[in-house]
Amino acid sequence: MQAREITFSKLVQGEMQFQVPLYQRTYSWQREQLQQLWDDVQDLVEDQLEDRAVAAHFLGSVVLAPERVAAGGMQRWLVVDGQQRLTTLMLAFTALRDRHRERGAPKKADRIHDLLLVNGYQDGDDHYRLLPTQADRDAFIACVESLPKAGGPGNIGAAYRFFLGAFTEGEESGGEAWTDAVETVLGNLLSIVAITAAEGDNVYRIFESINNTGVGLSQSDLLRNYLFMCLKTRGESVYRNLWLPMQELLGPGNLELLVWLDLVVAGNSRAKQSDIYRDQKKRLEPLADDEAALQAEISSLHKRSERLMRILEPEREPHPELREVLEQLSRWGGQTHYPLALHLLDLVDSGRATAHEATEALTYAESYMVRRLLAGLSTTGSNRVFMELPKELDKDGSPGEAVRRFLSRNKTGARSWPGDDAIREAIRTRPFYKAGRVNQRFQVLRRLEESYSASEPVDYAKAKLTVEHVLPQNPAQQWLDLLAEEAEDGESPEELQALLVHTLGNLTLSADNARLSNHPFRRKQEILDSSALRMNQRIAAEERWGRAQILARADELAERAVRLWPGPVEGMVHADDEWAGWKELREALLAMPSGTWTTYGDVAALIGTHAISVGKYVGSTPGVHGAYRVLTADGRISEGFRWTDDQHSGDPQDLLEAEGIPFDAAGRAARSHRLTTGDLGILLGKDTSDADGSASVRESEDELQSAATRFETQLRDNQTPQTVDGVLSTLRFWEEQGGYPAYGRASETSCFPTVDAGTARDSRTLWPIALYPVTGTVEVVFQHLKRRPPFDDEPLRRALLTKLNGIDGIELAEAKLDLRPSFPLEVFTAHSEEICAVLEWFVHAVALAEARRPLEDSSVAS
Repeated sequence: MQAREITFSKLVQGEMQFQVPLYQRTYSWQREQLQQLWDDVQDLVEDQLEDRAVAAHFLGSVVLAPERVAAGGMQRWLVVDGQQRLTTLMLAFTALRDRHRERGAPKKADRIHDLLLVNGYQDGDDHYRLLPTQADRDAFIACVESLPKAGGPGNIGAAYRFFLGAFTEGEESGGEAWTDAVETVLGNLLSIVAITAAEGDNVYRIFESINNTGVGLSQSDLLRNYLFMCLKTRGESVYRNLWLPMQELLGPGNLELLVWLDLVVAGNSRAKQSDIYRDQKKRLEPLADDEAALQAEISSLHKRSERLMRILEPEREPHPELREVLEQLSRWGGQTHYPLALHLLDLVDSGRATAHEATEALTYAESYMVRRLLAGLSTTGSNRVFMELPKELDKDGSPGEAVRRFLSRNKTGARSWPGDDAIREAIRTRPFYKAGRVNQRFQVLRRLEESYSASEPVDYAKAKLTVEHVLPQNPAQQWLDLLAEEAEDGESPEELQALLVHTLGNLTLSADNARLSNHPFRRKQEILDSSALRMNQRIAAEERWGRAQILARADELAERAVRLWPGPVEGMVHADDEWAGWKELREALLAMPSGTWTTYGDVAALIGTHAISVGKYVGSTPGVHGAYRVLTADGRISEGFRWTDDQHSGDPQDLLEAEGIPFDAAGRAARSHRLTTGDLGILLGKDTSDADGSASVRESEDELQSAATRFETQLRDNQTPQTVDGVLSTLRFWEEQGGYPAYGRASETSCFPTVDAGTARDSRTLWPIALYPVTGTVEVVFQHLKRRPPFDDEPLRRALLTKLNGIDGIELAEAKLDLRPSFPLEVFTAHSEEICAVLEWFVHAVALAEARRPLEDSSVAS
């Protein structure tokens, strides 16, 4: 074998083809892996634009084996290892080509197409520079050939849409120079080690040996080995007195975290956790011959380990005021604040700052994160902001004011700190329930409740509170009748409910979700009035609960919010050029798979505005990608629709049908292809299913029995006896197959037929469907399955979809293969045996995958 380091553009240069063999799994990179690569690319783009010295970023290796030479002398290569990287870069360049086309740069688009994506003088499969496995081939070719189904469901389509969205968003702020820098980075600054097998080598053996590796050394392991190799005389003492106690205090994962934070606090605001050893070694190499200096470095790290533990476990912090804000940040979750918090504790412990000053600085940090969440701004870029903060604290002035000034200077939407007026408007209009993570939404409501300063504080550890909607998510007719009285001209009760239901003014905390359920407000009043929470008592004091009451409560909570979380320095608030909701609208339309449609009302509920406003925006704003996919509430193309770009013309229905959306004789799109507000939220990473109680681990016998009773009671109260019998007999069959029911914790007690998989070391649960007894729907949870072996393999999910679609009454759109499409619960009435057959297949597929697991574990995708 031969190995050489090469860039992507040089690797694929000339007429050649890289073919992924059948023994490789399908393309499996998802948003997390794509985002990690994109973060690295953005760093290099920033360096490129600022004329800093740019070193190539090592992406990994590919192993290639020569195949037969095609007609015309085209060389074929078998991709033994590295198909994930190659496929990802090909899709990135495909999206970049299409972005060039959209902005009217055909020559740049043609250059990418001809030099990187295709072999211009070859036909058939030989035409494509990369030929994926058969399961991925159609989706990949659709993207390369710009077919109507480009960017459809599955990982191939999702990766294409991810990059198209990233390029569109970046170009909005960076312009043409930014896009050109991205092309340079993707083609010339991503380094790949190409390992070429010799003719006659056993390529499958090579594949096995590459992937069947033992557990490698961690970054902190490598650093430890380097340091103690240098400590020839002091090593034993330093290890016993400093390194070992630190290692035992933190554990492996947190030790790795500390070594990374040590780099950031030392001034390396671009340190990556994947490059800890390289960067620390580079920093410490000048001290390699000075054992005393190296011992001092390890001693400093040892002291920081104790400070890190005060961040991870705030109860260790001795100062009450500082402990409280560290607890608040801990409940917020994530590691964003860690670099700032660690440096502040350095200053406090060394006497360069007081605990009060550190508290003030962390309060501003919390405010920055909370206000951005309330305003619906992306968390992208926040980590970088906080990694840059430690350098600011070394300047003159108090730490708190330094933090506030620095955060106030961020002018762009990607980093901006919303002012008071922006927060007041966002709390009135934004769907807060769709923002951030479950624990963050809970923390905001908890802090607002605590602001009432009740004489008997709530014990949140014991109360088992969850976020509750007062106006229900699935309102009964009595609620809709109330809303009809307040609906404006041209606004239906359903549209008004969608606008209000997820706003902060309609949310509270309660331990009585099951009792509150979808009951009328009078019944909810009785329950909320007995609550210990002041928020709930104030809601219970209202005579009714509609638009006026929700907006009035939103205004009250907004005033509390601007006091709780102080904003940027006055005079330094920079209003964005446009409302953040329009940016979110464009992101949502870019994220939609081909073959799907949505409504003006669904988009309006997602971003917190009126359907009419959405219609005016997409109808008058040039270049809104996917505007033709936004239809009226009944699935028709709006009479006033006009193309706003020069890339399209003609009837939008023709394009939608080419993507695979059926229309009836009345011109209405099939509802099975519609994306709801919830679907759009999932595509943008705003899934709130956990808040509603997704499948959980096995509960105690008492909890399980209580949940089962609630589920069956709700089922009998809301469904026909025939449907009830079909559902319950199916659940009994599931248990006979070795599965068990798990239940949600929301007011509507959902049921998840669950099966265990994996080992004691790597256990996981899978469930194919979720049953909702009140709303009468069954969700097929492809969104969850795509992250859980073996259904992370796309062909298996397609097989499940196909088998379910073979049952009368079930029509799941292929375009929703990454989402949670649904069918009516009443299908169980006459087809429970057919559903049982599909569930039996599901259990057998899991069991078969477990039997094959020893082999698959040695074939990790790369």
